Amino acid sequence: MAFQCQRDCYMKEFVTSVVSCCPAELKQEVNGKKDTLKGFNVKLHDTILFPEGGGQPDDHGLIGDVPVLRVTRQGPEAVHFVCSPLEEGQEVQVKVDWDRRFDHMQQHSGQHLITALADTFFGYKTTSWELGRQRSTIELDTPSVKPDQLRALEEAVNEKIRAHVPVTVQLLSIDDPAVEKVRSRGLPDDHAGPIRIIDIEGVDANMCCGTHVSNLSHLQVIKLLGTEKGKKNKTNLIFLAGNRVLKYAEKSYSTERSLVSLLKTGPDEHVEAVDKLQKSVKLLQKTNLSLLRDMAVLIAQNFKNDPQRGNFFSLHKKEGDNEFMNIIANEINTEETLVFLTVGEEKGPGLFVLAGPSGPVAELGPRVLEILQGKGAGKNGRFQGKANSLARRGEVEALLQQHCKHRTSEEE
Repeated sequence: MAFQCQRDCYMKEFVTSVVSCCPAELKQEVNGKKDTLKGFNVKLHDTILFPEGGGQPDDHGLIGDVPVLRVTRQGPEAVHFVCSPLEEGQEVQVKVDWDRRFDHMQQHSGQHLITALADTFFGYKTTSWELGRQRSTIELDTPSVKPDQLRALEEAVNEKIRAHVPVTVQLLSIDDPAVEKVRSRGLPDDHAGPIRIIDIEGVDANMCCGTHVSNLSHLQVIKLLGTEKGKKNKTNLIFLAGNRVLKYAEKSYSTERSLVSLLKTGPDEHVEAVDKLQKSVKLLQKTNLSLLRDMAVLIAQNFKNDPQRGNFFSLHKKEGDNEFMNIIANEINTEETLVFLTVGEEKGPGLFVLAGPSGPVAELGPRVLEILQGKGAGKNGRFQGKANSLARRGEVEALLQQHCKHRTSEEE
């Protein structure tokens, strides 16, 4: 069965009726967190909202004034997930999110064109593809694509776009001999009805269920961004088509202007300017580390040379790392002194070290970890880890000072 979205990919609104509406759940991921949304699965007599398939994401849109969050295919039927129920038999107007749809049409038809010419020119077969949110990827069955091949391929696909080549849809029965002549990676197991062929005149004929432009000129332009090493000795070709090229150019220009302002140089000098900055930063970091190490030794020596020093030493420093703290702990005789050191934001996350006699450290370490809401471990008189918050550092100091006073009174 072909849906209305496949018969007329340019239709933006469509009147149909509700066949069924059943309670359902939609599993989704928002900002990295998995969530289950309760709603309804709606089947319509026909639809202009494309269900996910053939490497192409689903359409979004409205049924009446109810947003459609997901469209999937079940055999010959499209299932629309919505959050509000719809009455069976009700006549409804369906509207497609046209910006999303036309973007998918441009990327998908662009993929067909690139795939066909990569095969024709170089014999590189497409084994899979992905229509991404910002850029799309074609997996080619070759270990590499040479730069001159990439340039020739980009020139060829854009020449076809400028030639206004028609793109048509054919429906063939599964036993039609013409089916054997078209490019295909196979049919889904639950396929029913005629075979749908996307024909780019004189260029390619390919089995496909997706939505496509009716003429290559509607692609506007294709930019091949480059290649990356793929899995199993294959190459991933990254591309943009149509409006995505315009958005990419706009974003690139905005970034370029920002870099001109920050680096105080023209675009042609940006790489050199950033390279110089990176080298300067590395040199400063190296110098800073050396100064921190020297400072750590001086801090420990000042404490050891203080005739009034007790059996407890505590220090917090915003700048520093584990090495800085461990140098101090190593310089101080921790067999006699309990040492508590922290680095990081005073009320934010940071690092800590508790060093001293192995018995007290083993006893107090877990309590310090609890107060600082952190993670860590210890052995041989040293307990260290990450603190989620140093806001209660004062409580740790009080706990450790109390322990040291109690120990001193016992020894007296």
